[in-house]
Amino acid sequence: MRALTALARTETTLFLRDPTGVLIGVFMPTAILVALGSVPALREPSATFGGLRFVDYFAPPLLAVSIAVLGLQSLPIGLVTYREKGVLRRMSATPLRPWAVLLVQLLVNLGTVAVATGLMVAVAVLGLGVPFPRHPLGFAVTFVVGTSAVFAIGLLIAALVPRAKLANGIGTIGFMALLFFGGVYLPKFLLPEVVVRIGEFVPPGIEAFADSWTGEGPVPLQLAVLAAIAVVTTGVAARLFRWE
Repeated sequence: MRALTALARTETTLFLRDPTGVLIGVFMPTAILVALGSVPALREPSATFGGLRFVDYFAPPLLAVSIAVLGLQSLPIGLVTYREKGVLRRMSATPLRPWAVLLVQLLVNLGTVAVATGLMVAVAVLGLGVPFPRHPLGFAVTFVVGTSAVFAIGLLIAALVPRAKLANGIGTIGFMALLFFGGVYLPKFLLPEVVVRIGEFVPPGIEAFADSWTGEGPVPLQLAVLAAIAVVTTGVAARLFRWE
């Protein structure tokens, strides 16, 4: 247990030494929301957004940024780099097993996502007057299953991709696709209906986040699909993951 704690401390230190990862993964969504909130017109209710202000409407999609960058880029690139450089192979000769790296990487990135989400919600509510999530339990459940689904996809990338550069490329494509379906690039009312319907079930479940924050609560089917993606994809990734 002491060795695992030391490994966690080391991995956290390495993560914090990467200013790009910290800025994008933790602070960028909040910074974007604050910048948008500084525009007076975006703080006025609008019929276009169902009577909500733009900052109220756009806060849930921004949650996808931290989840996607950490789950689809930071996590798989870190694991593939360790395998590519033989770190996992060398660990097999120590008391710590290679799976410890996998566990610690997951915990560090999940903890970072939780901090980023908490920061953005706090700034939105306390600084910009965005209402507190109307369904806190639904919001929490969506966060758990949605984030788990995204990280499961990241683990699958790490399991299948042999090189860090390739993992970066695939993760970037996944990042862009997730933000597109989540309504970050374009508000959903500007997207084709079929894209909106697909986006309801694309991790991390931005529609469920929005329903928990300003709507009537997440639809159980959406949560069930996200949970199924998390469980099935994690199982496949675990089966295919290569330590060397």
